[in-house]
Formats: sequence, structure tokens, C-alpha cells
Amino acid sequence: MAGHSKWATTKHKKAAIDAKRGKLFAKLIKNIEVAARTGGGDPSGNPTLFDAIQKAKKTSVPNDNIERAVKRGAGLIDGGADYQTIMYEGYAPGGVAVLVECLTDNKNRSAADVRVAFSRSGGQMADPGSVAYMFSRKGQIIVPKGDLTEDDLMLVVLDAGAEEISDQGDVFEILCDATDFIAVRDALKEAEIEYDSAESIWYPATEIEVDADGARKVFKLIDALEDSDDVQNVYANFDASDEVMAELDADA
Repeated sequence: MAGHSKWATTKHKKAAIDAKRGKLFAKLIKNIEVAARTGGGDPSGNPTLFDAIQKAKKTSVPNDNIERAVKRGAGLIDGGADYQTIMYEGYAPGGVAVLVECLTDNKNRSAADVRVAFSRSGGQMADPGSVAYMFSRKGQIIVPKGDLTEDDLMLVVLDAGAEEISDQGDVFEILCDATDFIAVRDALKEAEIEYDSAESIWYPATEIEVDADGARKVFKLIDALEDSDDVQNVYANFDASDEVMAELDADA
């Protein structure tokens, strides 16, 4: 799940993510396999693979699982699947725009899963293009604060193309144009600044402020979509205030 409030909602989502850790592991492994197939099995020459491996390690995916996924993707061992990326579009209750990114070897299965999730959660699917225009491709890098200040980070990444640095509590979120993503990531590596994740995301141009009831409905849809093994990421153009998130935290 990703959106403007991605890191503000982490605590609310933590219990659900922990309960689905096996599912989360499988999605991270799939990312590694696809990255290795697309750009080769050497992380030093394949930035997408490097970041996919790092994200998996940060999420405690066992090294053996990671190594097997790299080998499957690179064609060194049997068992790799021919995954395709497919985007679905729709609306959550309240008119919140939703983009669903699937990585699947069975388009009929993923389409059915997404359709059921929307219909059972009070949302509706939309025609291709009717929602996607509200989002643009961005690079997103999450950096743990440690002793870093926002000014420290700005000195490192601004010239590399970073557009925005925002304080998200325990971490900083760096956003940049998709074409500057590798340059910003490399600038952090050269400065020996560790990051938790680095990936391309779909970022909303405008956001809809939701109250607690609206946020609950959006999360219900996101949870239903993420139950599908084929769904890799869900992006939504909602924003929830700290007060709304505190109310949702109290529900847990």
C-alpha cells in the first residue's frame, strides 16, 4: 500500500502486515525474480535487483530464499514463472482514486481477484486511463533518521534531482522524478547514507482528505486487494490527518 500517508499509516497497518508476513515474503521474492530476469542476476550491475534484495533483507526474508529467487530469475535454476505487470484502476468509497499494480502469470486470475475486492469493499473498478492520469511516476527513497537532519540530506540529494524531502516521523521520505531515481539513490550510496527502501511508485497529483470513517473504508479495500498474491502495490490519492490516524490506531 502506498500513498501520501504511507508512512503515517504504518503503525495502523503493522498488525495486518505481520499477520500476512508469508504473503509479504512471497511478493518480495517475486520482485527479486522479475528484476533478475529483466536486468540480470548481478546486483552490482542491476540497481532494481539491488534494491529489491535490500528491501527483502530489511523485511527479514531468509537469504536462501533471496538467492534462489535471483537464480530462478537469471535462469540458473528451473522454476521461474513468466510474470507480467498489469495495472487496474478504480475508486474506493468516497471517490478516492485507486491504482492496483499486479505482477502475475495468470491475467484472468488477477482480474477476478481485483474485481471481487472492489465489489466486496464498496468500491468500483474503472476503465483504463480514467484514474491513471491522476498519478505520475516518481522515485521514492525512505531514509531512517538516525543522526541525520533534513538539511544534511538535502545537501546530498538536491543536486542529484531530489524534488521533495518530508519528515515522516522516524524516517525521511525523498521524492524525485523517475528519471532521476538512480542518480539520487547513487548520491546516497556515495555519501554512505543507508536507506530502508528505494523504489518507483505512482504518486498522486492531488489528494482527497478523508475522515476516520472514510479512512476505514479505504483501508478495507486496500486490505482486500492486498490479500491477492498477484497484487504487488496499491496506490490511492487519499490523505488522512494525524488525528484521523490516531482514531484508527485506537480501533486496533
